[in-house]
Amino acid sequence: MEKVMMRVVALSASVVAMLAFAAGPASAHEERDVGKYTFAVGFGQEPAYAGQPNSVQMFLSQNGKPVNDLGDTLSVTVGFGDQTVDLSIVPAFEIGESGTPGDYRAWFIPTRAGHYTFHFTGSIGSQKVDETFTSGPKTFDDVVSPTDAEFPVADPTNGELADRITREIPRLDTAIADVKSSAQTSAASASDDAKSAKTLALIGIVVGGLGLIAGISAVAMARRRPA
Repeated sequence: MEKVMMRVVALSASVVAMLAFAAGPASAHEERDVGKYTFAVGFGQEPAYAGQPNSVQMFLSQNGKPVNDLGDTLSVTVGFGDQTVDLSIVPAFEIGESGTPGDYRAWFIPTRAGHYTFHFTGSIGSQKVDETFTSGPKTFDDVVSPTDAEFPVADPTNGELADRITREIPRLDTAIADVKSSAQTSAASASDDAKSAKTLALIGIVVGGLGLIAGISAVAMARRRPA
């Protein structure tokens, strides 16, 4: 009896998952036919916030039925601007247990807000795959800054802090250069003052010596005069 109940539960879960899949993936995913397969691609967590764990999500189906045996023949390259990273695609489900059949993920943390591209390459069975999906208003959501949703205080993300530091570095370099130049000018001025003082001291010594010699000569001449 227990085994029968377990089979019923597993079958029910499978039916629910298939109905959910047939109802269509999240609205913020781009759906596209690739040969005999259908891709529905977007972010696994929506809205997608910068600095928060997320994933490339791909619902894979054929004739309306989820494909559950993809294997490791497909990979995805995530692009942002001129930067890219290659990621492995793994199933986010277990048949008869949890998750939605046909749901595959590539996990990463988007650190900047903006447009992202997902470039899938490899094969599904005997069919070659080379497809690029780009976020945008007509496809799937861009990554956004979490500050609009933060409460009570909107804190900058690590990426935003890094950008600020990068912008401030040239200013700091300029300020340090100015301080260094000022210090060098002050040192040069102090050196000149020291040289001038030394010169005046030497002149004073010479003048004093000449005065001393003159005084001695005067005394000597006075002694030589007859009384």
